[in-house]
Amino acid sequence: MTMPEVDRAAAGRAAIAARRARAAVKDAVHRRERRALDVAETAWADPTTPEGTLRVRELLTSIPGIGPTRVARVMAELAIADSKRVGGLGARQRDKLREWLELREGPQPRPQSRLVVLAGPTAVGKGTVSTYIRDHHPEVLLSVSATTRPPRPGEVDGQHYYFIDDEAFDRMVEHGEFLEHATVHNASRYGTPRPPIDAALASGRSVLLEIDLQGARAVKEAMPEALLVFLLPPSWEELVRRLTGRGTESAAEQARRLDTARVELAAQDEFDVKVVNRDVGRAAREVVELLAVPGTPSARTRS
Repeated sequence: MTMPEVDRAAAGRAAIAARRARAAVKDAVHRRERRALDVAETAWADPTTPEGTLRVRELLTSIPGIGPTRVARVMAELAIADSKRVGGLGARQRDKLREWLELREGPQPRPQSRLVVLAGPTAVGKGTVSTYIRDHHPEVLLSVSATTRPPRPGEVDGQHYYFIDDEAFDRMVEHGEFLEHATVHNASRYGTPRPPIDAALASGRSVLLEIDLQGARAVKEAMPEALLVFLLPPSWEELVRRLTGRGTESAAEQARRLDTARVELAAQDEFDVKVVNRDVGRAAREVVELLAVPGTPSARTRS
């Protein structure tokens, strides 16, 4: 089927604009107006940008003092194919390229940013607080988990979860692209993709990760600098009221969840900060404040 003339012309203009944008990136690197490492970090934050669609070979060739022969040798050492684009590199290839660029240009200065992990007992309102933050604080990146379960009605791929199959999940595990991952109820698998988090933190953007206790512990082990926040109910009675008031679980399931909540509450002292969820907006603002605070405070309760 032949493409209509109008569509062909539009596609041609888009291709020219994309080439010009990539050429501008390369020129900025060559003039030392931008560091190659900055270009790479931008590409990994969003592979659809001109930086992301730039070939690795073109990026390296743009660095002053590096010719095609040296570039070919470096790419062979890094095990990066000649056709590979910067935004299309896997986690391990990104680490290798970042290390090589840091050795040549020096480490990328990291603006103040923080990974905050929000956890707490069942029915405490973690999802409600994180949704409030997403809707009212666009400067904060809410980490999106990947899962092998099918989407439920109303769920949007890339917003609520990344819905992937088992083969794609296995591939991400093999390439070390998960910050943490687990199988839930001996069925579906869930994982936290690490590349978007690393890229956001490197660009100075703070990240909020809403997760269960098991995942929070795994994240702390993988990234000790992460700040763990435990969301508490105003009282045990209020937690019971919230859970039973849903009307979505059987009496047996409610009893099981309450038993789980008792165990989860006992883990609160493992966390750096405790926030009491009396009011969703107030609790959300307290979490956002923590996202901007440098350093790691001692455990304390905010209410």
